[in-house]
Amino acid sequence: MKNILARTPLMAMALVATVAYAAASFNYGLKPVQLGPDTWYVEGSTSDFSYENGGNIVNTAFVVTDEGVMVVDSGPSRQYGEQLKAAIKRITDKPIVVVFNTHHHPDHFLGNQAFDVKTVEALPETIALIRQDGKTFNENMYRLAGDAMAGTEVTPPGTEAHAGILKLGAHEFELLSLSGHTPRDLAIYDRTTGTLFGGDLIFHQRAPTTPNAILSEWNASLDTLAKLNAKLVVPGHGPASPSDAPIRQTRAWLQWLETTLRQSAQQGLDMNEVLAKPIPEDLAQLSLAKSEFTRSVSHLYPAMELEVLNQ
Repeated sequence: MKNILARTPLMAMALVATVAYAAASFNYGLKPVQLGPDTWYVEGSTSDFSYENGGNIVNTAFVVTDEGVMVVDSGPSRQYGEQLKAAIKRITDKPIVVVFNTHHHPDHFLGNQAFDVKTVEALPETIALIRQDGKTFNENMYRLAGDAMAGTEVTPPGTEAHAGILKLGAHEFELLSLSGHTPRDLAIYDRTTGTLFGGDLIFHQRAPTTPNAILSEWNASLDTLAKLNAKLVVPGHGPASPSDAPIRQTRAWLQWLETTLRQSAQQGLDMNEVLAKPIPEDLAQLSLAKSEFTRSVSHLYPAMELEVLNQ
């Protein structure tokens, strides 16, 4: 009897959490689009996180092979992950054998909870960053996306991924360990179909985000990705493309950003003066161009000023 009484509060709490999760269900309306043989992606909004989109600003993707399904990123919440898993099941009855987190930003890993943790993989540095920053990211997402986050808990990948070749059925995937958008970024190149899953090293029709960026490393990673000559490019945000346009667009933004910040620091401008600078017309058309430029100035300009001062 004592043991039953001891368990009762915990059971009650679990029941309340379950009821709250069910009451706060959010329909992401995920609709996978087939890009080519065995290859699908789900395109997210190019807007900011909001209650309306439930944090769905990310592209996720999957490849169906004879040995099972390979998934790229799990989305921004438990509910997204569960709905992604259900969407995959509508297309194939093959098991999900691996889910890659391309980096540690919340919209790319908070759906992990929906999958068997043993199948979820990321580069070692990414796993460490998820463990370090995951709780803070999750709390912020609850504030930004509301009920869509119900039931979401941080679930770090259960397996380390490493650069190299992964063969699944007839598909040969090249895993590339890169950096620049974050301290460690995973890109996945399907050599069989020529499809590049670039994670957030690549943006398309949306201005890149830079909270953890190292611009020189990011540009070097884009050089590496461009040399693959992919037939199809799936960015972390924005529409997929049958050309390298997303790589070129991301590079153009980063090069303009770095040049603007460096020249401004050399001229001794303060942040407000930097923010008053115009964005080139072709880049100004990107979604969230002005707001991401504002964020990038706050993220990167103090270090750029210090660098110029120490030269």
